Amino acid sequence: MADHQTAVSDASRRFGRPRREGLTEAILAAALDELSRVGYARMSVESVARGAGTTKPTIYARFPSKAALATAALESLRRRTPRQRTGDARADLIEELTLFRSGAIRANGRSMLGAVLVEQDANPELLALFRKHVVQPRRENLRRILRGGIAAGQIDPKADVELAITMFVGSLYAAYMAGAPTRQDWAQRVVDAWLRRNAAGGSGSPRGRQDVSSRR
Repeated sequence: MADHQTAVSDASRRFGRPRREGLTEAILAAALDELSRVGYARMSVESVARGAGTTKPTIYARFPSKAALATAALESLRRRTPRQRTGDARADLIEELTLFRSGAIRANGRSMLGAVLVEQDANPELLALFRKHVVQPRRENLRRILRGGIAAGQIDPKADVELAITMFVGSLYAAYMAGAPTRQDWAQRVVDAWLRRNAAGGSGSPRGRQDVSSRR
């Protein structure tokens, strides 16, 4: 018996505790809860650990900093939101921007963006991680849809894809900063406004307008 206990003890020291299944997801969920409840500045790794039923060292073994933890939490929110791509550029753009709007106006989304802007000089790591894990994947989703629409003959091949992405995303933030409400149909209105000039058939041409109308 003693030999068996010694062997178990030696194995535990050698390999450590087995990882708890679902722990990473629990940590990210607790981080999202903290972001929503107190914002990034007041969020603490200790509170996240308590909410996830784990320890600070365990969190730091997965996420090297508070900034990395916060951005990973926001990325997890984006990743677990399913996309139902149809191949119709208009419908897919509206869906993607609707999901973007719902994430951006959440309390944790607003607090994280505010923290990124406020702390960009003092904490450039946060801005870099936010760009890598939140901004760039969002832009890539829109880029794929727009390029797919061009390939499918739905969007004018001369359309400026990068400018379109910036206009789509920027219009929501501009409205928010101005205190203007973004209604539930914001995504549809902004997509249709852009497509009126960039649908296949030429900028503002009757054919272009007809193509957009036929997909409504």
